Amino acid sequence: MPLLLIGVAAAVFAADQLVKNWVVAHLVEGQTVPVLGEFLRWHFVRNPGAAFSFATGSTWIFTILAAIVVVVILWQIRRLRSTPWGLFLGLLLGGVLGNLTDRLTREPGFPQGHVIDFISTPWMWLGFNEAIYNIADIAIVSGMVLFVIISLLGVNIDGSPRLRGRAAADQTSEETDGAA
Repeated sequence: MPLLLIGVAAAVFAADQLVKNWVVAHLVEGQTVPVLGEFLRWHFVRNPGAAFSFATGSTWIFTILAAIVVVVILWQIRRLRSTPWGLFLGLLLGGVLGNLTDRLTREPGFPQGHVIDFISTPWMWLGFNEAIYNIADIAIVSGMVLFVIISLLGVNIDGSPRLRGRAAADQTSEETDGAA
């Protein structure tokens, strides 16, 4: 499963950075380009904050948090034996690394670089302010949806089934008795 995690993370990261480099080279910042009418548009912006430009000016905080997420994911690789968890962690790692790379390498500079956002789907926001996002953001959100499903299904990171109710109590009791 570690290979799944690394493969998914590498694919997300590469796609994110390649497309962001294309956006910077070929699109005019602030200009909207219809791709599929109002359904899908490119709109290049540099985001100095988090989602919806939240906490603009605190980019260094997101840089630190992203670095911590990367370290925690890499630490968990040794326990990973579950395909869904490998997919979730790969999506999360690839997405976080994509946006972290922007924060470390893009203007205005280390560690406060602005994240390149460009995907606009105005129909999706139902009257709220339009969000503009990127491939890394899609991977992070998709990973978090998968995390909720994994959690609801009770899949453990090591691939073992989660014990419920009486079985969990019996297992805990056996482990406690064996330690004494």
